[in-house]
Amino acid sequence: MSQGTPDTRTRFGYHRHADQDRVGADTAMHPVVVVGAGPVGLSLAIDLAQRGQPVVLLDDADRIGEGSRAICFSKRSLEFWDRLGVGQRMVDKGVVWQVGKIFHGASLLYQFDLLPEQGHKRPAFINLQQFYAEAYLVDRVDELPTISLRWRNKVVGLEQRNDHVILSIETPDGVYRIGASYVVACDGARSSLRQMVGAEFAGQVFEDQFLIADVRMTAEFPTERWFWFDPPFHAGRSALLHKQPDDVWRIDLQLDRNADPVAEKHPENVRPRIARMLGHDQFDFEWISLYKFQCRRMARFLHGRVVFAGDAAHQVSPFGARGANSGLEDAENLGWKLDRVLRKASPETLLESYHVERSQAADENIRESTRSTDFMAPNSRYEARLRKAVLALAKETEFGKRMVNGGRLSVPSTYQTSLSSEDGEDWRGGPRPGASMLDAPVTVPGGEVGYLTDAFVKAGRGFTLLAFANGEAVERPADVALITIDAHGFADAAGLLAARYDARPGTAYLLRPDGYVAARFRHPTRAAVDAALARATGNN
Repeated sequence: MSQGTPDTRTRFGYHRHADQDRVGADTAMHPVVVVGAGPVGLSLAIDLAQRGQPVVLLDDADRIGEGSRAICFSKRSLEFWDRLGVGQRMVDKGVVWQVGKIFHGASLLYQFDLLPEQGHKRPAFINLQQFYAEAYLVDRVDELPTISLRWRNKVVGLEQRNDHVILSIETPDGVYRIGASYVVACDGARSSLRQMVGAEFAGQVFEDQFLIADVRMTAEFPTERWFWFDPPFHAGRSALLHKQPDDVWRIDLQLDRNADPVAEKHPENVRPRIARMLGHDQFDFEWISLYKFQCRRMARFLHGRVVFAGDAAHQVSPFGARGANSGLEDAENLGWKLDRVLRKASPETLLESYHVERSQAADENIRESTRSTDFMAPNSRYEARLRKAVLALAKETEFGKRMVNGGRLSVPSTYQTSLSSEDGEDWRGGPRPGASMLDAPVTVPGGEVGYLTDAFVKAGRGFTLLAFANGEAVERPADVALITIDAHGFADAAGLLAARYDARPGTAYLLRPDGYVAARFRHPTRAAVDAALARATGNN
C-alpha cells in the first residue's frame, strides 16, 4: 500500500491457504478467528498479535471499503492506535480539530472546545476518511507475520462445540472448515454471524433520513465542526459541515422522512442542495449516501465462544462520532482479556466483564444518540415546541446553550464493574477506578519532554503501576510494570500530572492493559496491589 491516497479499487487478491487442503477430521485449529477486516477487526487482530496470539482474520471482500463512512476519530482511539503502532500516521494524514460551532438560522448560537487544556499528546479529534484508516491498519497487519489475513473468505456456517467453534468458509475455490477457540464477529451492522447464533438487535430505527455528500472543493472554512438548526439554505431541517483531508468536505443534510431514498441520491438532485449551502457549484462529488438513525444493540455480546464487537454488536446514529470510536473501544477492551484467557492467566469468566463493560458503554452511547436524534428530528409537537424554546433560550442564557443537542461528541466510557476496586481513601479528583487514564507531559530520563501515554506504551502490554514516589520502594508483582514519577524516573514536567491525578507523594494508580484505572492508592502495600490485580484479572 502506498503512503499516499489509498485506491479503494485496489484488490488485495484471494490466495489459497494450506488450511483449505485439510479434509475430514483434520480441521485446522486456531486460537482466534476474527471475522471482518474493518477498523475494529483489524485493530483487534493487531492488538492480539502484538500480545503473541496467532490470529486468522477473514473478510468476504477483497478491498478496503468504499466511501468515507466514519471520519471522526477520538483522542481515545488515537491513543489505542498509538499502542498498535499506527497512531502517528493517522494524525499526520488527518485533519486535527477541537472546536465546534452551533448555528440557529444564520446566527451563531455558541461554540465549544473539546480539549481546552494543554498538555496532551493527541488532539480531541481528527477527521480522516475510513478508507485511509483501514489502509494504514492493513499495512500494519502486513508487518505482523502471526496474522493470517484472508480476503474473499466468507463465513457461511458456524457450529458451537464445548471448547471451540467450527466455521465453514466459502472461497473462490469452494468451502473449507477451520476451528477456533474463540471467534470474534466484527462483521458490521448486517452481521451474518449474529444471524447464525440466532441473536437480534433491540432498539429503535428513526424514520427521518439524512443525506451524506462528500465533496471535493477548495474552501476557506476553518477546521471546525459546524452544525445548523434551520439554516437559511435548508429551511426547517439541520445540516453539518466537516473538513476531511485532500480538500474533501463532509456535508450531512436532514431530509424529509418521506423522501424517496433512491431519487435523493442522484447527483443531479444532490447538487442543487449543496450549491445552496455553499453559494456556488464549484465542487465534485466523492461519495453520496443516505441513512436513517438506528439506536440498537444485542442483548448479549457473548454467545458461547462467539464474541461480538463494533456495529455487529451495537448501532448508534453517526452524529456524535460514537459508532467507530465505540467499536475501537470494544477492541481494546476485549484484546487483553481474550489474551489472558487464551494463556490461561485468567478464567474464562473474565470475558463476561467484556460484555458487562461494553454493554454499559453501548447503553450510554444509545442514550446520548437517542437524545440527539430526538432534539434534531422531533417526533411530536411537544418535542418540536421544546426544541424551539431551548434554541430561543440558548441565544440569551448559558444553561440554554447546554441544553442544545447537535450530537454530543464521543468520550471514553467509565465502567462500573467487578474488575474495579473501590476507593477506600480521600480523593478530590483524578480518574477513579473504571475511568480512562489521563495524559500529561512528563520529562523522561535524559531530560526530553514526552507524555504519560508514551511511557505507558513503553512499559509493555500488561498491567502498570503509576507511582508518585515518596522515597520508599514500591512493592509490586513481577508481571506488573512500573512508571515512577520522581527525580530519577519520569518527572512531572509542568505540574499537570500530579494535578490531573490528585497525586501527592506515595500515591499510586494500577492501570489495566487498556489504559483504564483498576485501582488507586494513597499508600500502596504489596497486599493491596495484589488484591487489586487479582480483582482486575478475574482471579479473586
